[in-house]
Amino acid sequence: MNQLVVVAFDHFDDARNALRSLRELERAGRIRFEDTALVERDPDGTAHVKNEVSGTTETATIVGTVIGGLLTFAFPLVGMAIGAAAGAAIGATLDRGVSGSFIDDVKTTLRPGRSALFVVTKEVDADAVTAALRQFRGDVLQSTLSSEAEDALRQALRPS
Repeated sequence: MNQLVVVAFDHFDDARNALRSLRELERAGRIRFEDTALVERDPDGTAHVKNEVSGTTETATIVGTVIGGLLTFAFPLVGMAIGAAAGAAIGATLDRGVSGSFIDDVKTTLRPGRSALFVVTKEVDADAVTAALRQFRGDVLQSTLSSEAEDALRQALRPS
C-alpha cells in the first residue's frame, strides 16, 4: 500500500537535501517511490515547485505507447492518437501521486525560507528513512504512516 509523507523543513535547502538522502536509500533498495514533489519558498516569499514524474505517469506512458504501436500498424494516424488518449486515460484512472491542489495549499502556507518535501512510497524501510532524515529539522504536515512510525519521524525531525 502506498504511503504519503509531507514534511515542512526549517531551512530552504533541506527538502532538496532530504530527497537526495532518500534517493540514496532508493539506490540501496530500502525505499521505492511512487511520486515526489518539492516546494521551496525563497526568503522574499517566491515559491518554487518541482513535481517529479510519478510511477503512475511512467506506467501510463508505456501502456499508451504499446497500444498506439499496435494500432499504428492497422491505422497509422488513428493509432497514434488512440495510443496517446489511452495513456492519458490510464494515467487519470491510476492517479496515485501527490495532488496538485494539496501542493498548492502547502505552497501558500509555507513560511519564507522554508521548504517542503512530499513523498508517496510503494515500499519503505521506516527505520532507514527516519535515520536518513534525522539530520534535518522540520514538521510532519501529513502522513499515512502508522502512529508509531509517524511518531518516530516527528521525534527524528525535532532539535536535539
